[in-house]
Amino acid sequence: MSTSSLAATLDVDLRPGTTPMLWVDDARDVVRWTAGHRDGLRAAVVEHGSLLVRGLGLQDVDDATAVFRRLATSLMTERETFAPRRVHADGVYSSSPWPAGEPMCMHHELSYALEFPGLMLFACLRAPTAGGATTVADSAAVLDALPAELVGRFEREGWLLVRNYNNEIGASIAEAFGTEDRMAVENYCRANAIDYEWRPDGGLRTRQRRKAVMRHPVTGRRCWFNQIAFLNEWTMVPEVREYLVDVYGADALPFTTCFGDGDPVDAGIVRLLGDTYEAHTVREPWRAGDLLLVDNVRTAHGRQPFAGPRDVVVAMADPVRVTNG
Repeated sequence: MSTSSLAATLDVDLRPGTTPMLWVDDARDVVRWTAGHRDGLRAAVVEHGSLLVRGLGLQDVDDATAVFRRLATSLMTERETFAPRRVHADGVYSSSPWPAGEPMCMHHELSYALEFPGLMLFACLRAPTAGGATTVADSAAVLDALPAELVGRFEREGWLLVRNYNNEIGASIAEAFGTEDRMAVENYCRANAIDYEWRPDGGLRTRQRRKAVMRHPVTGRRCWFNQIAFLNEWTMVPEVREYLVDVYGADALPFTTCFGDGDPVDAGIVRLLGDTYEAHTVREPWRAGDLLLVDNVRTAHGRQPFAGPRDVVVAMADPVRVTNG
């Protein structure tokens, strides 16, 4: 049966402006229900880019972990993280720590890595009192809406991520690479096309050039796939950026992005990217017990500001390995 035919077996609600949604009212055993509908759910994600499943009633991390493992081919261990997450189980994490009052920019998880998740899985165990939706945007539509000249340059050159690791801000070297051993870090960098430089103070500077446009591994559709905006210095709160420049210097910020030739990506381009994402963003407020599946190539995701406690657990699944040529 084709992907489209499998997807059609589910009655997905495709109202404009909201995340594609499937309502479930017969899942007394959520693990068994998920296993029985696995192929249809995965096909619907390929078809629509994302799918919110409501009515499963996921109660805790054990529920979420069991469902994630039924849906995924395999779960990933995160590497090159920017902010350490809490580990709930092998391959199951807390959502990224991010200030509740600030939106999280649209991005594709680990799109700066040569191995990234093809599928993102989210489970809401506790919904915030206001806001906090995990927003999604069709990256193929975003690509089509961006100026051809800008896309052409990024396709020719790729994009460059520059990181400066220290022991004060963001993930430490050990948290990002899973080890403090310099040789192991260097081996990882060489294996993953990352240029590295050890600093006199023991810090580490890395540079990695990546593709900005990716063909979907199943459909072949061209998608805007990167974190050019999310990891750019101009996405930071202005006061935070000014402080970091004052303390570390403009060339030693924890991270920023550039064109593939090293030219800076200025604030105007970051605003353009943000506006284009926003024009193609849909959202649905979380309810406790919800499950969200996101095709990590076809669909970018972000997060709204929120109030009140919010507990969303995450898994990165079905790794895709690409060449950087």
